[in-house]
Amino acid sequence: MTPTRTLVLASVAAVIATPFHPLFAADSTLDTLADAYRVKLGPTAGNLPYFVAQPQVITPDSVLIVLHGHPRDAGKTLAAAVKAAQLAGKTGQALLVAPLFPVSNAQSARCHSPGVPQAQAGDALWSCSSWIEGGLDNQGRTSSFAALDRLVAELKVKWPQIRWVTVAGFSAGAQFVQHYVGFANPPPGVKLRFVISDPGSWLYFDSHRPRPVNNDHPVDWRDCDSTGGCIFDWVEVNSDACPSVNRWKYGIEAIPSYLDQQTESVRQRYATANITYMVGAKDSGDAPGSFYKILDKSCAAQAQGPDRLQRGIAYAAYDRRFIAPRAKRDLAIVPDCAHDVSCVFPSPIGRQVLFNKNAD
Repeated sequence: MTPTRTLVLASVAAVIATPFHPLFAADSTLDTLADAYRVKLGPTAGNLPYFVAQPQVITPDSVLIVLHGHPRDAGKTLAAAVKAAQLAGKTGQALLVAPLFPVSNAQSARCHSPGVPQAQAGDALWSCSSWIEGGLDNQGRTSSFAALDRLVAELKVKWPQIRWVTVAGFSAGAQFVQHYVGFANPPPGVKLRFVISDPGSWLYFDSHRPRPVNNDHPVDWRDCDSTGGCIFDWVEVNSDACPSVNRWKYGIEAIPSYLDQQTESVRQRYATANITYMVGAKDSGDAPGSFYKILDKSCAAQAQGPDRLQRGIAYAAYDRRFIAPRAKRDLAIVPDCAHDVSCVFPSPIGRQVLFNKNAD
């Protein structure tokens, strides 16, 4: 078995763009940080709000799109990206964009962060969690994956010089990004790369699940810490005991038909994509800041490991063993950070992952 390494990669370009007129006023947090816009998602579909950090410069060749978590904390996520850009010396270079998946006002109390604007007339609406796995909007007219495709296309139209787009997600946003990889459809002339940070669960492409071992004997998951020293055996899970373990969103079985991709196609797209994994070293157990209470503890998620750090370490090993052994995808473990995008993204490792332009 191959032990997990804890190296750091990245390749993102940075850069920024000409202003155009905001479509509605941003909330008090975003108002000082970004201009707000909407993109039309289709002839009969609604709009997707998105926010572009200030200041915008004229000729970006790349974009960083950051995906909010379950509370739809687009302001906090974009602020973390802005801070990372400042510390990386990329202010005035990187076009930083944060979409917001709207929910109905009736649902917003269940997945709302202070300052997040409510949905407006004409917005496409999702439930608090349906957008995470590519779900259709409430009218059944567009998936959240197609919505992000449309946003990328819109940015390419507004800034034709764009060549690279990095799509980075944290927590539930990272779940979205990991699932989106196999379905992404960028416009001509745009290459994508993906940063997946601290998701609560992962998409596996077969029935193998991790078991940490030493000398062929099982060991405690606690040995899989920030040193990345675990070696894994791979066991076949019992879907009779846990029917959801191999089903979408935890596995590749029963992909929704509206996503219009076959299992093998999704796997091949994922295997050839430009992906970096990242996780906070303290995003483990019930440690302060780990938000253990909201961690997915279903049988399907528990089959991947006990918490986010261990699940991330195991998935990086799974990727190297089963998905893309030659891709050299590494797991960046961020010291001193728990489940907090404001810590992970602006950290030295985080900003290297987000802004190191070696994608060419």
